Amino acid sequence: QVQLVESGGGLVQAGGSLRLSCAASGSIFSINSMAWYRQAPGKQRELVARIISGGSTNYADSVKGRFTISRDNAKNTVYLQMNSLKPEDTAVYYCNAQARPTRDSYEYNYWGQGTQVTVSS
Repeated sequence: QVQLVESGGGLVQAGGSLRLSCAASGSIFSINSMAWYRQAPGKQRELVARIISGGSTNYADSVKGRFTISRDNAKNTVYLQMNSLKPEDTAVYYCNAQARPTRDSYEYNYWGQGTQVTVSS
């Protein structure tokens, strides 16, 4: 199994910055993509940013130019640098990985427990 542990959430004023980290551990043969999702109260979980093993990235329109996703393949860790934060960025942020735990296994979808990001106006 693959475990994902997020860190770096917290309370910040509008215009401020936060950096989220997510480390994958456990039985890992390969990780295809890693991503950040978020879920605000009363809303559906939405994709914030994704990075695949080759380094290609994609972002939600609402965060383009403000957020940057990066990945350290050697550490199986993904980061989300969030700048110019807005109150509407307030949500629980979840780390996601599409990974194969062993050479012979299928690719599975894994989730972290989530970390709260609160942006005050």
